[in-house]
Amino acid sequence: MSAPVLSVSGLRKSFTRGGASVAALDDVTFDVAAGETLALAGPSGSGKSTLARLVMQLTKPDGGRVELNGQDLSAMAGARLRAARRHFQMVFQDTTGAFNPRATVASALEEPLRIHRIAARAERPRRIAHLLEQVGLSPTLAPRAIHEISGGQRQRVAIARAIATEPGLLVLDEALSAIDSSLRGDILRLLIELQQTRNTAYLFISHDLAMVRAVAHRVAIMDAGRIVEIGEARAVVDAPQSDIGQALVAAIPRLNPGKGSRND
Repeated sequence: MSAPVLSVSGLRKSFTRGGASVAALDDVTFDVAAGETLALAGPSGSGKSTLARLVMQLTKPDGGRVELNGQDLSAMAGARLRAARRHFQMVFQDTTGAFNPRATVASALEEPLRIHRIAARAERPRRIAHLLEQVGLSPTLAPRAIHEISGGQRQRVAIARAIATEPGLLVLDEALSAIDSSLRGDILRLLIELQQTRNTAYLFISHDLAMVRAVAHRVAIMDAGRIVEIGEARAVVDAPQSDIGQALVAAIPRLNPGKGSRND
């Protein structure tokens, strides 16, 4: 069996609130393989977004390790960490705040190519056009301002920007929650198709178990900073063993992964 793309072991993080130390993460451990989607599900405040920030090295842990392809990201800083970021990217929930409001679609997609020296300047327009096509957008959108395109188009541009560096790991933190429900199925199918083409590992963070069942291979249920249940997606969502997993399922009137989902 090949080594995991992402390996998280014994991860701990606490914050001080009102003079008291509050554990946001407590001994979190899991792996994600190439081409696999591990979903993190749990209620608000369970530690999902804190975990995403630690994986992305936006915050340092109090203890434990985050390894990407066997390299300890937690021990990296400065130029070494910046170089490593080519291999792990994130798609955020808020597409409006994720972009420079004055940016065009082309400049947003050119930025990672320039920073990581992936393509010469003369080659970048062709790369940008190809990225747009990969996420189902027309290259004619390239000169448009980010604020002029629709929310669904912005999310596709965000995905195009994230895959521009051909990362081995993509972290999606509630990346579809702000998208109109009529468009979510299309974005989910796009993510599945991109994963199958690129063999990318996904860490998919969501509170929506119907969506999780549609896109994930495995699911980890979080509560109070700990993983309380982990297993194959259909088994966990259809018959959760933990109290919080059962509560999450009970909160959804009907689980319907929709046409084109991974677990039809």
